[in-house]
Amino acid sequence: MRIGVPRELKNHEHRVGLTPSSVAELTALGHEVWVERQAGAAIGFADADYRAAGAYLAADGATLYEAAELIVKVKEPLPEERARLRPHHTLFAYLHLAPDRAQTDDLLASGATCIAYETVSDAQGRLPLLAPMSEVAGRMAIQAGAHCLETAQGGRGMLLGGVPGVPAGKVTILGGGVVGSQAVAMAVGLGADVTVLDRSLDALRRLDGRYGNRIATLLATGAAVREQVLAADLVIGAVLIPGAAAPRLISAEMVARMKPGAVLVDVAIDQGGCAETSRPTTHDEPTYLLDGVVHYCVANMPGAVARTSTLALNNATLPFVVALAEKGVRRALEEDPHLRGGLSVARGQLACASVAEAHGLPYRSAAELLAAL
Repeated sequence: MRIGVPRELKNHEHRVGLTPSSVAELTALGHEVWVERQAGAAIGFADADYRAAGAYLAADGATLYEAAELIVKVKEPLPEERARLRPHHTLFAYLHLAPDRAQTDDLLASGATCIAYETVSDAQGRLPLLAPMSEVAGRMAIQAGAHCLETAQGGRGMLLGGVPGVPAGKVTILGGGVVGSQAVAMAVGLGADVTVLDRSLDALRRLDGRYGNRIATLLATGAAVREQVLAADLVIGAVLIPGAAAPRLISAEMVARMKPGAVLVDVAIDQGGCAETSRPTTHDEPTYLLDGVVHYCVANMPGAVARTSTLALNNATLPFVVALAEKGVRRALEEDPHLRGGLSVARGQLACASVAEAHGLPYRSAAELLAAL
C-alpha cells in the first residue's frame, strides 16, 4: 500500500503521523511510504532519517496526497487539506467531527474513507488512540493552569502548592477519566487542594483508592459542579463523551461569578468545550480574559510537547496502520470491530451516530458502508 505522511498545518502543530522507526516497520513489510519534506524536522526527525527508513520524500502536500492511498495524520485536516482528498483515499487521524460541521461536510463531499483515532476502541471499551494524548493533555493542563495563575498572565497571582503559612490553590477537575486522572496526579504532586467530580462512582472509587484523603471526590451533580467551580482558583474541564460534543457543564453565568483571576483550562475544547464561554485558541494566543476569568482553550495542547506526543501516539497507532496496510482497509475494518468503531465517513455517508446526531444528518451502520468500499 502507498502510505502518505503530510506535514501538519495547524498552528504550532509539530507532531507527525509516523516516526522514522514506524516508517521502517512499514517499508520492511514492502509498503511504499511517502513523507512530506520537513514533516518531522521541528521535533528532531530529519528528512534524512525518513529517507534512511526507506521513505520517499514529497516536495509538498499536493504531491503527497497525489501519491498516497492511506493518509496518516495527527490533527484534523484543514480546508486546504480536505480539498486534496479523493474517493480512493483513506484518512486516519484525529477528526473530532461532532463540533465541526464544516469539516464534516467537506469529508462527506470528498468521498474518502475517514477513520477517527478518537473512537477506535479496545476489548475493555477504552479508547487506546485517544488515551496517549489525553495523558499528555491532562498533565499539561495543570502546568498551563499554574502558569496562567501568575499575575503577569492575568491570574490571581497564586502558587498552586502554596508555601508554609499560605494555603494551596484550589483545583477543581471535572471528569475522572484519563485526562482528569493525569491532572489529579500533577495537581497532587504540586501540593494543590484538589477536588475531582465525575458521574461515575467507579471512577471516583478508583481515584479515592489511589489518593485517599489527599483529594476530595464528589458525584458530578449540577449543584456540586456549580459549588466547586465557584470555589476554585483553577478549573480543569476534562469531560468526554466519545465521538460526541462535550456537555456544557459550566454556564456563562457561573463563569461570571468565579473568582477574579481564576483560570479555566478547557481540555474538552476539541469536542466543543465544556463551558459556554469557551472558544478554541492557539499556541500563539493561548488565553483570553472574559468576566475576569482566564480561559485557556488550546485545541491541540499536546502539540506543545510534540516529540513526546508523537512517540506516545505512534506506540498506539502503528499496529492499526500496519493492519490497514497489510490487509487493506475493508478487510482490516471487517476483521477488527475495535478499528471499525473509528469509521466515521465513507463514500459520502456518515457511519458515526453521535456525529450524525450533532449535525442532524443521516447515517448508515459501518457494516452497510463497508459493503460499498
